[in-house]
Amino acid sequence: MPEKGQRTAVVTGGSRGIGRAICLALAMPDTHIYFNYFNPGDPEGEAEAAAETEKMVAQSKATASSQSVNVASEEEVNGFFDTIISETGRIDILVNNAGITRDSLLVRMKTKAWDDVIDVNLKGTFLCSRAAAKIMMKQREGRIINIASVVGVIGNPGQSNYVASKAAIIGLTKATAKELAPRGVTVNAVAPGFIETDMTAVLPQNVKDAFLAQVPLGRAGKPADVAASVAFLASESASYLTGQVIHVSGGMYI
Repeated sequence: MPEKGQRTAVVTGGSRGIGRAICLALAMPDTHIYFNYFNPGDPEGEAEAAAETEKMVAQSKATASSQSVNVASEEEVNGFFDTIISETGRIDILVNNAGITRDSLLVRMKTKAWDDVIDVNLKGTFLCSRAAAKIMMKQREGRIINIASVVGVIGNPGQSNYVASKAAIIGLTKATAKELAPRGVTVNAVAPGFIETDMTAVLPQNVKDAFLAQVPLGRAGKPADVAASVAFLASESASYLTGQVIHVSGGMYI
């Protein structure tokens, strides 16, 4: 449970990878972090990973609570945020990080693969942003940070569903930034490039090599590289930034 006076941060998809790194980057003694996890294919494994993230946050002298929530479900998202508000009364930071891939060439892509990716990546970002924005507008302050992707700008064959979702997140970021700015709420995005995560670890070596060939810095990024930009956007140092997209991609997009 959070302590009185703590900042409240919400991170979606915080059990591992970039989400875990973001939780750790935001982990300060004055902050309680709520994060969700969701993996119907391995619920026990994901719960264990979430518990590990909680322990790691505690080692940084912050506190964290996790819950299994499908961000594509309006009912589950609303219940998640209702719990947070009942316990804290406020939301200072929202990081929309949860995302999935279902890669396939356009002509072979199943409709379900399209729907699944759009539902989690884009609809999930919308549902969580809407829930948090209602609270932040009343507070007249808050930070929303969306995790997009460099491929949402440059495209990538075999990922039309993922690319479409991330390009839409960039558009959503800009639109909501204009809507919420009068209430003191900033909305920005971070667009990672090729980052070493569980998602990229399963790629064939020739695919990894093709990605790395597009990176001027010549190496893959780390989850902590993305998390550092998120932490900056969540800080007071970024109070005059809104509607922006920070590319953390080693120069893939210049």
